[in-house]
Amino acid sequence: MSFVDQVYSLYRDQLTDDEEDAVIIVLSILEDHSREDIMSLIGNMNDDEVMQMMGIYLVEMLKLKMIQDGKLPPRKTSILH
Repeated sequence: MSFVDQVYSLYRDQLTDDEEDAVIIVLSILEDHSREDIMSLIGNMNDDEVMQMMGIYLVEMLKLKMIQDGKLPPRKTSILH
């Protein structure tokens, strides 16, 4: 079972139709873990999971840069930044 599956299983009942719920859970998880913990989780991911994680990260960061340059409208939610 992947880490995401474990997190989802653990918090399934706390997630509603608001994506802010996921943001709050992720921020809480990150707050509770050290860099070493996070690197260990990444080290345990398979290649597809690592590529997917990097892809999502790059897309989100590029969107933030586009918002900063006025190329996209500001977000309504503050996703992990």
